[in-house]
Amino acid sequence: MDHAIANALVNSGAAPGPDAPAVITIENLSTVLGGNTIHRGINLRVRQGEVLALIGESGSGKTTLLREMLGLGVPTMGSIRVLGTSLQDCPQEALKGTRRRWGVLFQEGALFSALNVFDNVALPLRELRALPEDVVRELVMMKLALVEIDADSATKLPAQLSGGMVKRVALARALALDPELLFLDEPTAGLDPERSAGFVQLVQRLRQELGLTVVMVTHDVNTLIALADRVAVLADHTLIAVGPLWEVVQDPHAFVRSFFLGHTQRCEQSSVNDYRRTLAPARPPWPDAGPVIDMGAAAPGATFKET
Repeated sequence: MDHAIANALVNSGAAPGPDAPAVITIENLSTVLGGNTIHRGINLRVRQGEVLALIGESGSGKTTLLREMLGLGVPTMGSIRVLGTSLQDCPQEALKGTRRRWGVLFQEGALFSALNVFDNVALPLRELRALPEDVVRELVMMKLALVEIDADSATKLPAQLSGGMVKRVALARALALDPELLFLDEPTAGLDPERSAGFVQLVQRLRQELGLTVVMVTHDVNTLIALADRVAVLADHTLIAVGPLWEVVQDPHAFVRSFFLGHTQRCEQSSVNDYRRTLAPARPPWPDAGPVIDMGAAAPGATFKET
């Protein structure tokens, strides 16, 4: 399934089925850190075009698993393939190329405090060392428009932004290289209800328009209801449930019962579908796609720094 087909599937409103190609495949993963077992026997397939949410109580290993999917941590046993690349066996140069095909929104935004909005978003484009500055400018302004940041804010420093704007700028940076896969770490953490709802609606529109596959770590039930095609529950060192929200809430595990306490009715399939219809895009068409980035044109030895 190519990117255009994934886009069409997302726009149809149908969640990708079990036969959809896997963007991420985790097999028999176990992680031991400092003598402590974090994960044991984890198996997971993230389907192309879906939003998969990872939930779990504090200390369950969500962040560790996310880092391993990003190639920033190494499991003790098992394997992880992302976009067809084995993260354990991949040469560094090939891994750099794969990393350009995904974007990451870190929990606090992780913007560079000394760089303004424009330069933060431009950073991954400039690190390609293959694009003239006028093309970089066009792409940056397009990405800012995608996340609804006005041009006047491009010269502001992160300290001058609200929490919601920091998240949007960080999302623009994550989208700078036109990724196929987007990782979101607690995307609505620290936002008030109004800004949280606005950010969720933005992610939903971007997912629909760009045909993204999204892996999201969250503890927010409203975000799950709005976005998740499937939910993976991490508890007791493993995945105890993976499935649509309305199925997962029926799991008898104590963590699941506690997490969804008071929300079970809202997580019923009919309620979820009704709520998502209220999130239908209601904005002008996206800006033109802008110049196409040729990843193969990156200069030899060009690096992509983790931020």
